[in-house]
Amino acid sequence: QVVLVESGGGLVQTGGSLKLSCVASGRTFGTYAMGWFRQAPGKEREFVGGISWSGTTSGGSTYYVDHVKGRFSISRDNAKNTVYLQMNGLRTEDKAVYYCAGGCAYCKGDHSHHFEHWGQGTQVTVSS
Repeated sequence: QVVLVESGGGLVQTGGSLKLSCVASGRTFGTYAMGWFRQAPGKEREFVGGISWSGTTSGGSTYYVDHVKGRFSISRDNAKNTVYLQMNGLRTEDKAVYYCAGGCAYCKGDHSHHFEHWGQGTQVTVSS
């Protein structure tokens, strides 16, 4: 059973930064794509970005939706079974519950349909 546990959410002012973490268990972490999604109140869950599987301790190709490119960065540490989402230049429209997602084996992680496991979510609030 795949278990994903996010942490790092909180309240930040516009222009600030947060770093989310997600620890995974239940399978060989490095061989799977990982990703991040978010859901704002009254909206559908949307794909934020993903990182491909990696045979090394870190690395993997990353992919982002256009409106977070240049502000958000995804990385992974396979030795710690952890994926990160570094968020800089936060805007009020980034306020949402952020979900870590576990994807398919040997996948790129560049599309929402690559993901099939979900964490419980962590709240990110951006104040103006």
